[in-house]
Parts: sequence; C-alpha cells; structure tokens
Amino acid sequence: MDLSFTPEELAFRDEVRTFIAENYTPDLKRRHLAGGDRKDTVVEWQRILNAKGWAAPAWPRKYGGTGWGPTQRYIFGEELAAAETPGLLPFGLAMVGPVIYTFGREDQKQRYLPRILGAEDWWCQGYSEPGSGSDLASLRTRAVRDGDHYVVNGTKTWTTLAQHADWIFCLVRTDTSVKQQEGISFLLIDMNTPGITVRPIITIDGSHEVNETNFVDVRVPVENRIGEEGQGWTIAKFLLGHERSGIAAVGRSKKQIERLKQIAGAERLDGSPLIQDSGFRRALSELEVDLLALEYTELRTLAGEQAGKGPGPESSILKIRGTEIQQRITELALEAIGPYAAPFDRTLDAPGRNEPSIGPDYAALIAPSYFNMRKTSIYGGSNEIQHNIIAKMVLGL
Repeated sequence: MDLSFTPEELAFRDEVRTFIAENYTPDLKRRHLAGGDRKDTVVEWQRILNAKGWAAPAWPRKYGGTGWGPTQRYIFGEELAAAETPGLLPFGLAMVGPVIYTFGREDQKQRYLPRILGAEDWWCQGYSEPGSGSDLASLRTRAVRDGDHYVVNGTKTWTTLAQHADWIFCLVRTDTSVKQQEGISFLLIDMNTPGITVRPIITIDGSHEVNETNFVDVRVPVENRIGEEGQGWTIAKFLLGHERSGIAAVGRSKKQIERLKQIAGAERLDGSPLIQDSGFRRALSELEVDLLALEYTELRTLAGEQAGKGPGPESSILKIRGTEIQQRITELALEAIGPYAAPFDRTLDAPGRNEPSIGPDYAALIAPSYFNMRKTSIYGGSNEIQHNIIAKMVLGL
C-alpha cells in the first residue's frame, strides 16, 4: 500500500485546511469545546459544511454527496479531527441517509435526503430494546397494518439524543408467523406523532445523552416504510456495517493521544514529567502502535468501498479495536491525572461562575470522559458479538 499523497491529494488537504481555518470560527470552537448546547454547535457546523457541499463525504454525488474517493475522505476526516470540529451525528448522514438512497423510493429520496444534508431534521435510531440489544432479531416492538397505516406499540432504549430528534428510524416486527429475522420491517417515524414518549436516562457521567422511547398506538403511514415489508433485517445489517465503520474514529483518537501526551508532559512523577516514566511511555507507545495498525485497516476498508465493496466483516474489526483504543486512552488519562480526576463538578462551565477548578484545568472532564467511554464497547453491537461475527464470516468457525 502506497501511503504517500499525490500532489493533487496534498492540494486537496490544503484546501480543506484553508476552509476550516476560514469557517470554523473561534466562537464556534469555544462553544463546542466548552460543551454548550451540543445540538446548536453540531447543526451550525453541518450547515457550514453543507453550504460547501461537504456535509456527506461518503454519499454519491447524485444525492448531494461529494463523490470523493477513499483518500480524500480520509484526508477530510483527519483534518476535521485535527481542528477539533464538532463531530456530525451519524444517524442521518452515515446511517439512515445511505439506507434511503440505497433502498428507498424516489419520492423518499427527494423528501428526506436534502433535509438530512441541511440538518433540517435531527434523526435518532430505534434499534435496541429492553432485552433485545445484542440479540436484535428478538425485538418485540410491533407494527400492525391498519389500512394505510401501521399501528406501532413497544419500547426502544438507549435512544441517543432522542430528546432533540425530529425523526426516528425504527426496526419493528410486522410478522410474527415467520423466522425472527424475516418478520422485521424498517419504518421512518415522525417524533411528533401522538403516542410517542421520550424518557431521559442519565448516564454514569451525569449527562443526558440517551433515552427510553415508548410507542403507544402510534400511527405511521405505510409510505414511511423503507423497502418491502419483511426486508428490515437486510436493511439493518447494511446500516450496521456503516455504523461500525464510523465508530473506529481513528482521527479523533489521534487527537486525544496528542492531548494525553501534553497532560503527561505537565504532570509530575517523583519530580520528573510523567511522560519520562518508562512504564507510562511503554503503555503510550503500545497505544500508538495499535492505533496505527487500525488506521491501515481503515484505509484498506475505504479502498474496498471505492472498488464497489460495501462494509463487510472488516467493520467489526474496526469497531472492536477502535472502541478498545478509545477506552484505553481515557484510562491512561485517568492514570496521568491521579487524584485530581476525582472531583466532578458539572457547574464548571456555568455562566457567571468565578470559582477556580480543583487541580489543573484539563483535569475537570477526565473522569466523566472515562465513565462515558465505557459504553463504546457495547453500542453498535457489543464487542463480544463482533468477535462472533469475525469468527463466523472471516475464520469460518
């Protein structure tokens, strides 16, 4: 594999850097890094990218995407991560968008895709249920046909940012008389439909990121179904391949390792910078080597997609190793900070606060980040399930 960039690719990288420098304003960056209103910053940045035609790097040009090859997409992602721009949510751009332009009718493409690109609609995902997480085929949310509508009843859980959502894409059971996987359909549901209730689930880091979403006699037009009735499992596997590839987040892990090195350079162990400690340096070096190997795997996967091959079992490898590395980064950061990671004050960014933080400024969010990242090996299909997929599809076991 030739890892050197061509002159054209280097020129593209310079174009991306210039665009970010001119459009990612100091105020937007400050609000993003401070937390602030996550929806506001994400929507604002996505609309800036969409005005340039860059909101959906992986989409075909005919649907409003860039038409870029894998190297351009790789460069673009690396530069966004290096600049610490807001991460665009995958639910519309990377998940339901590709489902719609691959399996949807023409009227569905025209209705939904432009609004996804322009961040006019905020999407969430209705897959996991109480008791049906990794065993997704056992889902019990029912959709019963009633004329031109389905009547939906059931519960979805871990619905990320559903409190902001305009729409949810759902797997629902439309037939109970066939094999589990054959009785599932894929519906698009307006979150303002009567009968939908969103209940917050507060995570261990104290944030409101996920929810429980209940459906009681929710009427959904049949025209909101993607694909044929009973095709939901095929669509679900297609979507999960795209989701797991994106979870690897190689570029953002690189940025986190840079920050970890800065922290280790500032912290002291027996009077010397922690970064000079042989044990810590060994752990950090192993982390960087693993991330480099993951990066090469991601590049091979992107090259395969460019050749017309969709995400396959490689996406499970990316998901496993990517999330393990993300967790190890937060573990090393917690180790580097030591006791200063213990205090947790959610009012640090409150307007008008003038009290100093306990310990160095960079210590404030280390523990919340550590606890929040425990989820990464579970969502998108638990890592244990991904090992089973690799064993079956790659090793033939």
